[in-house]
Amino acid sequence: MISINHTYNFVKTLTFYLLSPPLYLISLLPLNTLYKLSDLCFPLVYHILQYRRKVVHTNLRRVFTNKTPAELEQLAQDFYHYLCDLIFEHIKNLTISAPQTLQKCKLRNPELLDQLHAQGKHIILVAGHYGNWEWAGNAIALQTRYQFNALYKPLSHPYFDRWVQRMRTRFGRKLTDYRKAFPTMHAYKTTPTATAILADQSPRTTQACMTTFLNQPTHVFRGVEKLARKLDHPVVYISMYRVRRGYYQAEAKLLFAAPTTTSPDEITIAHTRQLEIDIRNQPATWLWSHKRWLSTTVRQSVRTLEQACRKPGGKSTIICRCL
Repeated sequence: MISINHTYNFVKTLTFYLLSPPLYLISLLPLNTLYKLSDLCFPLVYHILQYRRKVVHTNLRRVFTNKTPAELEQLAQDFYHYLCDLIFEHIKNLTISAPQTLQKCKLRNPELLDQLHAQGKHIILVAGHYGNWEWAGNAIALQTRYQFNALYKPLSHPYFDRWVQRMRTRFGRKLTDYRKAFPTMHAYKTTPTATAILADQSPRTTQACMTTFLNQPTHVFRGVEKLARKLDHPVVYISMYRVRRGYYQAEAKLLFAAPTTTSPDEITIAHTRQLEIDIRNQPATWLWSHKRWLSTTVRQSVRTLEQACRKPGGKSTIICRCL
């Protein structure tokens, strides 16, 4: 009998082979054409499929309590318009050239990173799922002398994972499985390396810092702080701004030159505050479709499951999927 797992993997492999050629061909189209396709996709995603619309509206209502229903609806539609643009910009990343990349996204102050590079410093670049983070990584790799290395979570299917790796390792960029972050960064040699981390995902509560983010009590990922303090890597926040459709500016902000001298959670709270400033300046370009704030009931359930998993001698397997 064919197992469900085998069937599921077969379907994903078939999907990969069906999608890869058309996605590659789409990536060859000019960006102006891709934005026209994005405009056509918006009603499909927002009105027909209603992709995570409830999540988006819930998040916006929680954060922007002073906005009217009409204003919240407009902000939601602005986000979905941008989400469609972002999807096609990511597809374009498969074949975009270096000159076109720098035309579309520029690092405003590469001299800051050049100074750190001249000092032989390995650094941590921290950002969020805000703006086009992939193009920002390309711009940093192309405009600075740093070896760029991004931490990422491998996809479950090896074919899709290799496809993503191929897209994200252009222009000399490297990728490291986030589970191997410390040994990889500890083994850096004399070539100054910039390690990029997107730090706005929902962490396990036992590994999180509790703070206020966008007026919400929020658990924040401590990984950036732990790595920075253990390895003494300066922490640089990458701010992004969408100038207009298809054009971005990134700016590097040195948060901590000597992270070992910081107090607990100081780094975590600092980069969280910087992201909050960016989101409030241009809210439509953050990933509102993510379930960033879990309810108290769900968090308690997660803690209960974690405790059960940690019981000595426990033989049961608990699978918890938190979307």
